[in-house]
Amino acid sequence: MSVFEKSQQERVKRWMYRNARPLELALWQHHFEDGSLDAVLKALSAYQNEDGGFGHAVEADNWNPNSTPYSTGYVAVLLDEIGFADRTHPIPAGMLRYLENTPDLSERGWPAVIRSNDDAPHAPWWTWSEDITAWGFTPTMKLCGFILRFGQKETPFYQKVEGMVQAAIDTYLQGTLPDGSSYRSVNREGELEGFSYVLRFMEATGTPSLGNSVELKKALQAQASLFIDREPSKWGSYCVRPSTLIDGPDCLFYEGNEEVIHAETIYLMDSRNEEGVWNIIWNWGAYEKQFAIAENWWRGNFAIRHMLLFRNFNLL
Repeated sequence: MSVFEKSQQERVKRWMYRNARPLELALWQHHFEDGSLDAVLKALSAYQNEDGGFGHAVEADNWNPNSTPYSTGYVAVLLDEIGFADRTHPIPAGMLRYLENTPDLSERGWPAVIRSNDDAPHAPWWTWSEDITAWGFTPTMKLCGFILRFGQKETPFYQKVEGMVQAAIDTYLQGTLPDGSSYRSVNREGELEGFSYVLRFMEATGTPSLGNSVELKKALQAQASLFIDREPSKWGSYCVRPSTLIDGPDCLFYEGNEEVIHAETIYLMDSRNEEGVWNIIWNWGAYEKQFAIAENWWRGNFAIRHMLLFRNFNLL
């Protein structure tokens, strides 16, 4: 079995210390050097607005300083990855406040794209569109999972979120929207991640009012197997790589995809750039100066995710 050699690990570490922004460096230190949770939370707090939501390019492709649902969902996943569960802390408490009170919230959930994105540098997929259904249930399901974990069950907001989750599950399984139109999403991998995220917290919190969890799990696994690009020749361009959905052997999507994710770990070891880290596989096609900065931020993100993947498969 191929392993990521110590000398290669050291190159990644040196790159992180020379190039990563404070947030990714704090995450690196937490995951691989026994760094503190407080350092991560301190770095995260720089991106949180007074309304409790997150902006300011915490998700590096969207430089909107205003709070956005997607950026807030991005942080929700980071909190989960570092195992943070203190609901009294200002970061999750603020996120809950923002999610309940933002005018972007509708009966269906939160939109992925908001109008104020257009006022700041951003990737083209973050440009405002009137089609609020294009992203399916991204980022709504991630945000619902966060609320199931951090919210107060007795509150009307929590109960509203339970209703949104049930409606989303029903829609996903039926394949049609309430108006009868065909259901689709341009962000399939984000939606699969979101549903698997909320499913995990449904099970963890013992939410009996949300049915169809077994059927949902089977549907998600089947969809993931369909969406994963299995041809290594495609992995150098934007696609749904196995590691987009599979982060370790305990992942919901691992079963049935064992060979392809292990093939990708070998591919990743062999596809680093001359600096010993990984290039991103997309381009904005605009805002060249800002993209060059965001591209480097993403390299730090990729370094963390690929190293965690190697560790989860005992390749370090």
